[in-house]
Amino acid sequence: MGGGLELALGCHYRIAAPGATIALPEVKLGLIPGAGGTQRLPRVLGVEAALNMIVSGEPVKSEMLAQLPGQKLFDKMASAPEALQEEAIAFARSVADARPLPLVRNLPSRHPQGDAYFQFARNMVKGMAKNFPAPVKCVDAVEASTQKKFDDGMAYEREIFTALMFTPESKALRHLFMAERAASKIPDVPEDTPKRTIEKVAVIGAGTMGGGISMNFLNAGIPVTILETRQEALDRGLATIRKNYEGQVKKGKLKQDKYEQRMALLKPTLSYEEIGDADLVIEAVFEEMGVKKTVFEKLDQVMKKGAILASNTSTLDVDKIAAFTKRPEDVVGLHFFSPANVMKLLEVVRGAKTGKDVMATVMGLAKKIKKTAVVSGVTDGFIGNRMIEQYSRQAGFLLDEGATPAQVDKAVEKFGFAMGPFRMGDLAGNDIGWAIRKRRAQERPNMLYSRSADKLCELGRFGQKTGAGWYDYQEGKRDAIPSKLVEKMVEDHRKELGITPRKISDDEIVQRLVFALVNEGARIVEEGIAARASDIDMVYITGYGFPIHRGGPMNYADQVGLFNVVQAMRRFQQNPRDDAGFWEPAPLLARLAAEGKTFS
Repeated sequence: MGGGLELALGCHYRIAAPGATIALPEVKLGLIPGAGGTQRLPRVLGVEAALNMIVSGEPVKSEMLAQLPGQKLFDKMASAPEALQEEAIAFARSVADARPLPLVRNLPSRHPQGDAYFQFARNMVKGMAKNFPAPVKCVDAVEASTQKKFDDGMAYEREIFTALMFTPESKALRHLFMAERAASKIPDVPEDTPKRTIEKVAVIGAGTMGGGISMNFLNAGIPVTILETRQEALDRGLATIRKNYEGQVKKGKLKQDKYEQRMALLKPTLSYEEIGDADLVIEAVFEEMGVKKTVFEKLDQVMKKGAILASNTSTLDVDKIAAFTKRPEDVVGLHFFSPANVMKLLEVVRGAKTGKDVMATVMGLAKKIKKTAVVSGVTDGFIGNRMIEQYSRQAGFLLDEGATPAQVDKAVEKFGFAMGPFRMGDLAGNDIGWAIRKRRAQERPNMLYSRSADKLCELGRFGQKTGAGWYDYQEGKRDAIPSKLVEKMVEDHRKELGITPRKISDDEIVQRLVFALVNEGARIVEEGIAARASDIDMVYITGYGFPIHRGGPMNYADQVGLFNVVQAMRRFQQNPRDDAGFWEPAPLLARLAAEGKTFS
């Protein structure tokens, strides 16, 4: 892969083992192959096959490439992986006296449609990779292999590669490449920490989350027992899992026999006694401490010694949950994101007494079920939801001051977010935020919020599930239609507050929302809730739709310059309608800005 393949392309001959993985994945780091890959691969594979590999960066098995008509990538395929070295030596001896030795650079590179093909390829790539310059540059470089002399093509490839290295998009992708690897390492848990065996999993609750969580383990071939308190809830949950798999079968993403194998691993039950032998149990019940208490006290009684007891809570105190058991060292938070069978992020919440072997086990298990695991300490909302609360508060203040829900959403979507805060609220359910604000009123009565979101919920407009939220929705459709009723509600609320609306720029919207994430993120790192700033970037890229080409909120702040971020926060502090106390730069942020340093 990468430079390894380019080195092989610089050789006179190549022999491959069956099952070898062949790729030029540089595009995934915002680059093009920089050591001749764009000039040599089209000469040995043909222009179309080479361009597809270079633009996608995806790996292909050697035997598939060996079957391409006219390919000159492999001079010979070894009979088996273990025979590679012996057969390579024999092949080398058989051609040792051949002269002249073949050079890939002397092979032709051409496409029968010429310019028309490359224009078509460019249009296709632009449509698929609008925020990334590298894929289009891959097309330019491969086209050069068909138009320029080999040495000139090599020089052109190097020129493009060097320019791309300094783009913010490539810096962001390289940052995330390193961040993903760093997130899997826990500073005080050595890599050789013994892990517990996880051969059976139990899930408490067969609702949306419970069903999605179960599917992750079924997909990995791990048997799951799913528990509910009522037969109809259990039947409904099983039907949803079945429907999800059947949808994959219809789309050709899953073979029928695989679907049957997965369903055969799933065992439904109404009895806690039937889950006692599971190695890991995950509760996915209603988000209320009293309900969690009942469940964990029961689990403490029935689960075997050494079983890991996990909570899927999204905000509640994992230490309090652990205290409902006599084995707090076995308790951990596993916060899956909805839909749990699709979303990549898994927040692993480490309690004060969670065992190191439990942490090592669940981090390894996350890889097995193809999740990106990020460790969080215990704090209200953990990393992601604690930060999103500040983002949502700013969205509310912007409404009060003169923006509309559609303007705020469009501004951050243009910045690159998958969805703006108001569309996101409608999708998740506005009643969730309402419940959190009611809890906040008791716990932190001095915390400022716009009242507009509460007024919306008082009208019963909880989002898509009720057909009305910040936007109106037509039955069976997800299109967000601006609502006259909401517009009037916001205007009336401004009048109550005595606010004259002002014109708010898209730049101000983006800065207030994104820098709110940055400031809270800096506090989270300072408090040791997150081990490093890049962990926060992984949470936001994989769980909250933050634009990948910007590398996460903390990386984006580094790109803007922390001094500039702090200056913007000082400006926001002067706004009488905002929360001046919140905009006091976090000590870590202020210190790094003063020293001219970055989070990373």
